[in-house]
Amino acid sequence: MPRLREPAARVTRVAIIGSGPAAFYAAEALLKQPDVQVDMLERLPTPYGLVRGGVAPDHQKIKSVIAIYEKIAANPAFRYFGNVEYGRDVKRADLESHFHAILYATGAQTDRRLGIPGEDLIGSHSATEFVAWYNGHPDFRDRVFDLSTRSAAVIGMGNVAVDVARILCLPPRQLAETDMADEAIEALSKSQVREVYMLGRRGVVQAAFTTVEVKELGELEDADVIVDADECALDPASAQELAAGRPTLKTKVDIVQGFTQKTPAGKQRRLHIRFCVSPLEILGDDRGRVRGLKIARNRLVKDDTGIRAEPTGEVVELEVGLVFRSVGYKGVPLPELPFDERRGTLPHEKGRVFDPATGSPLRGHYVSGWIKRGPSGVIGNNKADSVETVNTLVEDAKAGLLGSPSSPDPAAFEALLRERQPRLVTFADWRALDRLEVEAGAPQGRPRVKFTTIEGMLDAIPRD
Repeated sequence: MPRLREPAARVTRVAIIGSGPAAFYAAEALLKQPDVQVDMLERLPTPYGLVRGGVAPDHQKIKSVIAIYEKIAANPAFRYFGNVEYGRDVKRADLESHFHAILYATGAQTDRRLGIPGEDLIGSHSATEFVAWYNGHPDFRDRVFDLSTRSAAVIGMGNVAVDVARILCLPPRQLAETDMADEAIEALSKSQVREVYMLGRRGVVQAAFTTVEVKELGELEDADVIVDADECALDPASAQELAAGRPTLKTKVDIVQGFTQKTPAGKQRRLHIRFCVSPLEILGDDRGRVRGLKIARNRLVKDDTGIRAEPTGEVVELEVGLVFRSVGYKGVPLPELPFDERRGTLPHEKGRVFDPATGSPLRGHYVSGWIKRGPSGVIGNNKADSVETVNTLVEDAKAGLLGSPSSPDPAAFEALLRERQPRLVTFADWRALDRLEVEAGAPQGRPRVKFTTIEGMLDAIPRD
């Protein structure tokens, strides 16, 4: 990585909007430069983005990455300001007045739609809201899911879809051992869902879930995994793709095809993994509630774009009362910034935000993570992504192309924030909340018991 400047030069101040993995990896790369100060702004009181609000509650090992972020936050040149929303508490002009550069790492906050009839029926939900609900995200804690139905469908074959399907299949005892929101534990413990269908439009080779995720499905204590051998048989193009792929791809396919050989053990629930099927319509009853899902069987064809699904003309219906759409996240526009509606990202070149109308870069504005590249990859992929953006920022700094803030004094910016948002949350405040959550979970043998309302978080923070 190129160096920002000689140590004797002035301090460069960078604001990072967001506090998920991409934000912290960007902070880490920036703080390796001499004479850089980083202020991180987060809309919620709590940091870590999808590590806190998206990683499945029974995947505590994945959440251990937080220890790295805590070390980054301990750097004296780093400050965290939670409960501060870009566009509400601070505007673009405010940031330009106080920082040489602003880096946006706000992730992909909403979901992609299917674009089929019935998508807005009662009982049709995005996986985004379900995952956020069971993880105790304050924006979603009041969501209601009808778990009294016997059958549910999860549309999608990514890791999020696998998480949703697995959570629906976990027994109450396992739920109670996690840091899942208390409200979700109670609701899921009373769930009557016994049949779960996970549906993918293409084949097993093209499925986006990872080997680790799908392997876990075969280890479910309370659910048999059902896979039709014909649906995961390989067509010639898929066999060719498998032969050219990494060894992990073959392992993944072997695991799924191994499910076809297993005899159901009569467990309480059944998880059906269906390949080469596409949703056509979510069917509703006379009360506007989901009663079924119409799906088309597909064949796989290869063309210039790759291997795609083509309908065979055969249509079947599944009797389900609950549908979760898990076909990808999507970024949302940020105030006063250009936005690519089709991709759901900020337009950029190697992390440098530009205005599509003029083709010119926005001086001092950068982007990283899913709002930069789209919702792809796992947590670790954000590190290289953020390093690329920071390298671009460093190059611009050396060329004199960063902003020229009129008020770069750190104390002046903190004073502005405290005036705009009196209930500001520092990293020390978050650490106090963190301790309270962990202490509440210890007697129950749980990693933590989460605060799930912003007001509850703010009230719990000790004030001098």
